[in-house]
Amino acid sequence: MTDAQNKEMQVKEKQEVTRPEQTSPAPVFTPAVDIFETEKEITLLADLPGVKNDNLSIDLNEDVLTLAGDVEPFEKPDEQDLMIEYEIGRYYRQFTLSEIIDQENIAASLNDGVLRLRLPKAEKARPKKIEVKSG
Repeated sequence: MTDAQNKEMQVKEKQEVTRPEQTSPAPVFTPAVDIFETEKEITLLADLPGVKNDNLSIDLNEDVLTLAGDVEPFEKPDEQDLMIEYEIGRYYRQFTLSEIIDQENIAASLNDGVLRLRLPKAEKARPKKIEVKSG
């Protein structure tokens, strides 16, 4: 082989991204999540301590629900850090929604660092009681 052939660019196989690529050195955290269900809806609770409403985005694109929230430093510019145990960074998590979710009526609230997403079920996915008639 010639030197030119040895220097050819090697083709890499596609790899699934397990975490978002980022341009800042801050860490990316996966928020802890609880999910529970009733006949009418699915509720998702995500633990996002330190995230404020202004720094939270919830996007739905092609059945993929994306949660992203940033935690900003708590200290003021004139304060000096003595000890830092609470890390700043980004929370990021994605969920693929099925057709049973009524995507037009998803509701979200953030209270004390806990995000509550209400994912109502589509009417066709809800259980129905069938009345039995006599005769």
